[in-house]
Amino acid sequence: MTHRAGVVAILGRPNAGKSSLLNAILGEKLAIVCDKPQTTRSRILGIKNRPGAQLLFVDTPGLHASERALNAILNKQAQQAGDHCDVALVLFDLLAGFGDDHAALLAHLRERATPVVVAGTKLDRAGASSAAFPPPGLRSPSARCAKLAPGAEPALRVSAHSGNGVEELLDALCERLPESPPLYPEDDLSDRPLRFLAAELVREAATDALEQELPYALAVEIEEFDESRSDLVRIRANLIVERASQKKIAIGEGGRRIKQIGIRARREIEKLVGAQVHLELWVKVEPSWTKRPARIKSLGYV
Repeated sequence: MTHRAGVVAILGRPNAGKSSLLNAILGEKLAIVCDKPQTTRSRILGIKNRPGAQLLFVDTPGLHASERALNAILNKQAQQAGDHCDVALVLFDLLAGFGDDHAALLAHLRERATPVVVAGTKLDRAGASSAAFPPPGLRSPSARCAKLAPGAEPALRVSAHSGNGVEELLDALCERLPESPPLYPEDDLSDRPLRFLAAELVREAATDALEQELPYALAVEIEEFDESRSDLVRIRANLIVERASQKKIAIGEGGRRIKQIGIRARREIEKLVGAQVHLELWVKVEPSWTKRPARIKSLGYV
């Protein structure tokens, strides 16, 4: 039996549902999810094994226009993933529609002769009877996809929430993978260590709890990750912000907000590691960390 394996880069705008879809495909929470833009900052590899195929999904930051140093690095990550994958999965939000930026991305992938699958996300929100995006509206994206990316699947529709369309999407991706033996052991979920994934879960909890402007200036650094006991993992982490005023917001009145963040993060990390977690959080001010490429790299956001 022929076996296929390769890298699938998940590409699209911020909040297109890339991380949610990856988690749904894996059946595990690997990538953090939040409604705020630019939540995904790092290359996350998720490994999905199917009969006769191994898909190495690379979740990427959303492609967007910005001159900020951090955003420029995020865009570069996404572009590099698209340039070095075996198959590109281009996602667009069914409610927002298929735009000129998607067309430009497909044209770029065509120039590189990269196999492409296009899918509309958030099907459970759009729905077959949605006035915002009725089924006939898919004809235009499908026609543009066929022209811009010959051989691309005609605009599949998927829902990470319900799972509708996910198996069909995986079938389309597997068909385009190169013939290859598995590239990772079958029981591997990711190439990222638990320490990094735990930091991401803390950042997810903090991003969800804090004001709209603060998450962009927020980072998480794990100072201690002690797994010496089989029944308890001890973690000490810093929430990094840029200004003293942001530190005050992160801590909250009487320490309520930092406590709220810690409780939510601890619960998610316990699911990840399968053990009780003692989580200690501190807030640290580092002025202009988002403008320093070396610091951004040290935090793992490359």
